[in-house]
Amino acid sequence: MSDSTVRIALVLPDLLGTYGDFGNAVVLDKRLAWRGISSEIISVNFGEAVPDSCDIYVVGGGEDTAQTLAVRHLRDNPGLQRAAARGAVVLGVCAGIQIFGEKFTRADDVTHPGLGLIDSVSYAGGSRAIGEVLAKPANGLFEGFLTGFENHQGRTELGPAAQPLAHVTVGTGNDGKVEGAVQGKILCTYLHGPVLPRNPQIADLLIEWATGVKLSPLDLPAVTRLRAERSKAAGQRADA
Repeated sequence: MSDSTVRIALVLPDLLGTYGDFGNAVVLDKRLAWRGISSEIISVNFGEAVPDSCDIYVVGGGEDTAQTLAVRHLRDNPGLQRAAARGAVVLGVCAGIQIFGEKFTRADDVTHPGLGLIDSVSYAGGSRAIGEVLAKPANGLFEGFLTGFENHQGRTELGPAAQPLAHVTVGTGNDGKVEGAVQGKILCTYLHGPVLPRNPQIADLLIEWATGVKLSPLDLPAVTRLRAERSKAAGQRADA
């Protein structure tokens, strides 16, 4: 951080905001505030340069056309890539996991170059993955299960430089086996909900990466109830 304020860049919410993923930036802002840490959300819309000076970058999901426009814009305005190269924290959701990779192939069989932030390739699967997901964290990255709602046709293969975020118990995630990706301080997932309200331990992990400060837990009963409810919903899907 350049000063005591954590700057959260909400990247292209006008293109990659189909699933309410802007809520992830709000959660980061609130969880910082509840701990007495100053923060600021900076929205970067299509046609605007992406600053390279922020501490956390949040990228959401969107449809194929919006995804293609977004990756072109980000290649032409490489502030996100410069920030990632210096160690800024980056969260990519759904379209984010695809455009952060080396390349992605859409449902129309057209392949587009990605941003090369993570060692992965994505392509359109044969069926659409829709519904609740339950997954176990990989490599002790965070505590507790991962829950979220997926709605995507994409499949993602990770290369050796990227590690999975979690192992799928219910749902599809990247390929029916693993969910998401972690490479350095870049964390990606296919999950909506948004993902950070449903998984506050991941929000705190991102904050710890950005601030270098080990956080104490927050006691929020509403969040605990939400996680229990979503876990039950995922279990019901598995039994169906």
